[in-house]
Amino acid sequence: MWTPENRPKYDRSKLRYPSDLTDDEWAVIGPLIPPAKRGGNKRTVDVRGVVNGVMYILSTGCQWAALPKDLPPRSTVNDYLRRWDADRTLDRIHHALYLLCRERAGREAGPTAAIIDSQSVKGAEKGGAASIRRATTLARRSKARSGTSWSIPRAC
Repeated sequence: MWTPENRPKYDRSKLRYPSDLTDDEWAVIGPLIPPAKRGGNKRTVDVRGVVNGVMYILSTGCQWAALPKDLPPRSTVNDYLRRWDADRTLDRIHHALYLLCRERAGREAGPTAAIIDSQSVKGAEKGGAASIRRATTLARRSKARSGTSWSIPRAC
């Protein structure tokens, strides 16, 4: 709730961009970022700057080419974003933030209730995800039935 006591906690006017991480936010996210791989050159990029670049893209919805010049290069930010998605770092960050939010709200880590609507139940009765996958998969025809393979003369 926006009370005079609460408002300073969410004030982002002193940051370079409103999407930049505060020190408290970085304290939560920073330890979840994997260290540089062993054996190669030392990491020269500022990882906090990369996270700020990702947050800028996500919060503004701008194109990669419009990433401000005072953030790391767009190729670097994009490469790290793809790497963190592939190695599930983003999932770990999301889970840690999810638990922190529930803890601060005075709730247990896992939800204790669920809501199921009638559409979900109908989908589960028909086979759930498996039936959806089958319905959206394009039909495959054998080469023998394909019109293009008939037009190719066969050697006897």
